Amino acid sequence: MTDINCSNHHGILTVRARCHQHEATSADLCIDKTESTSSPMSSRATRILIATLTAFIATSAFPSGPVAMAQPTEGKRLVTMGDSFTATTPLLADKAGCVHPDTSWPAQLAGSIGLAGTPDFLDVSCNGGSIDTGTGWTLLQQAREAVKQGAFGHSTRTVLIQVGLNDTWGSSQATAFPSVDCLIDVVRGCGMDAVEQGRVPDSGAVTGQSYADRIRPVVDYISFYAPNARIGVVGYPEIFPTGQSNACLELPGNGRVEQGRAEGYIAFLDRLDDAQHGAATILGIDFVDTRALTAGHGSCSDDSWVGGLTDPNSLSVGAPIHPTPHGNAVLADALRTQFTP
Repeated sequence: MTDINCSNHHGILTVRARCHQHEATSADLCIDKTESTSSPMSSRATRILIATLTAFIATSAFPSGPVAMAQPTEGKRLVTMGDSFTATTPLLADKAGCVHPDTSWPAQLAGSIGLAGTPDFLDVSCNGGSIDTGTGWTLLQQAREAVKQGAFGHSTRTVLIQVGLNDTWGSSQATAFPSVDCLIDVVRGCGMDAVEQGRVPDSGAVTGQSYADRIRPVVDYISFYAPNARIGVVGYPEIFPTGQSNACLELPGNGRVEQGRAEGYIAFLDRLDDAQHGAATILGIDFVDTRALTAGHGSCSDDSWVGGLTDPNSLSVGAPIHPTPHGNAVLADALRTQFTP
């Protein structure tokens, strides 16, 4: 592990880059702000230090190559980052998975506070987004795209992050999607043995500390350049009720299908929810308890806010086993109440 320190002799700012265990090809950026115990830096020294920091971030902290990054702008009031539960990109709409329909919760939130279609709102979420797994739209890559579009600055008021389902955890190389396939495996099921078989994520490795450590580089960067922003980790909605072993899916031609050995999959969803809450506490940021908001409205419930494969619009509005437009509306309304962009 290699540490790169850029700090002034007063200890005002320390930048540490290290090889992250989950994304070995990119640097993990940590920004720590500490109080000076000596005389303050001169404004010229401050400018030099921040210029050095910005150049370092542009060339090292984000994985897709160097991009010229100017000094931070005023910023956008509302910024959202995440995966398919955020973007809700229709599966038939865009191969890149970054189209944001009006039914997504970021779009509905922006619309409810008068920011939709304005320069003060930016959604960089994409289907397949993750914290740091894979080569797609990781959180660092999304942050880098947001920086390119002038997202973070003194005018930024709210930054919301919803990731984790598409990441690997612990010994298993599986992610929650597409390992959802194990839910329709009538032979092997989706029990705890599926972890050892690499068919579901390792729920035992999902902790608040590990989640916090993995999102900390981006949270620290946003906190530094958008000091007036409230940052929130957005949890996932109820897909299956917590603590049970049965899961139900809507399948075309078969209607409702029950998986009686789903405890491994459900344990991961439960642990991820706990980890997101714990990470928010560790990092001193907000947590949005989406599961509580959507309790009783999971897959196959009488009033489900999770789309199934049998829904007529499941491929044109969103994705199967993802929030319905109404489910997204419930979350957007709660976010509007909790945050003031």
